[in-house]
Amino acid sequence: MITKQLAEEIVEQTMIRLNRNLNVMDTNGIILASGETERIEKIHEGAAQVAKTGETLSIAEDDLTEWQGVKPGVNMPIYFQGKLVGVIGITGNPEELKEISTLVQLTTEMMVHQSLITSHIEWNRKRNELIFEELTSGKPLSAAVHERISQMGLDGKISYTTLLIELKKTPSPSQRIVEQVEGHFHGQTVVAGHSQLNEIFLLAANEKPAELEKKLYTLLHFLQKTAPGRIGVGVAVNSIFDVRTSYLAARNALEFGKPDQQLIYFEDVELMALLKRNPQDDLAKFTGRILTGLNEPLCQTLTLYFACNKNHAETAAQLMIHRHTLSYRLKKIKDITGLDPSEFQDAVVLHLALTIRK
Repeated sequence: MITKQLAEEIVEQTMIRLNRNLNVMDTNGIILASGETERIEKIHEGAAQVAKTGETLSIAEDDLTEWQGVKPGVNMPIYFQGKLVGVIGITGNPEELKEISTLVQLTTEMMVHQSLITSHIEWNRKRNELIFEELTSGKPLSAAVHERISQMGLDGKISYTTLLIELKKTPSPSQRIVEQVEGHFHGQTVVAGHSQLNEIFLLAANEKPAELEKKLYTLLHFLQKTAPGRIGVGVAVNSIFDVRTSYLAARNALEFGKPDQQLIYFEDVELMALLKRNPQDDLAKFTGRILTGLNEPLCQTLTLYFACNKNHAETAAQLMIHRHTLSYRLKKIKDITGLDPSEFQDAVVLHLALTIRK
């Protein structure tokens, strides 16, 4: 059905071009919008007849006695996807309107199609966001969401992966970005939408790791041109009802990944996430106990030493110091902390303390 708002827009836009009065009626013949405002919300018997028969009706001056609430003109049905949704009427001599009436009908149907398709897309998006919100809330799902999941065929045994796309700024129009993001997955998207103002969620189905990674890098390349950001990738789950696990993993990926890291898998930050979930006081006590006495240059040396996989030559080269100087620093770290960076068990403790400290 045509809404009053859409009817007003059709009348306003079309009358500017035609310089003639137009009426838009619903399927009951009620005038929703008109260039003659006094006729709005009144019955138009000619339009009611068109809605009933689905055929164009021309009313001449001599025909006015047969119809109530009409003026001379042409009244035409408006269809959307094969269904009659309203009637458009042009006031004037039907003979003079022959050339333009079909064009007006076509233009009106195009405006209706665009508006209703857009409304349908927006409704679907809001529905998807509601489904995703309930799936990730940790609370029991409503009957409506259960029914919708069943209708969409999402309750089968399919692998799902949650992607969270964090944008540096809100794109304009943001809805267009969501559609473009979906387009990179060629039908593999289950639901997508906004989870936060500058964040898009996307639930992908049946993606092999290698194929998913390829698409993600393509998506990142696209985002750098339009709406720069980074992507957190959750773990794959085997049921739509386990999506919360995948979502929390993607959230942790964004939270604990490096700010300049564009593509972050949960597996890359899993250890950090586990550690950071402990009380901050306990973590502070741990790092303080292990690293107390180490100044910043020694901490930086140790960090780079681990980044170079404990390779002395490579570490010294990156620090631009002599290997003997590096050995001296590492010995000093051992003397201060009681932990030897060259020993595996001690290196693990030192590395964790440095990582948690960041």
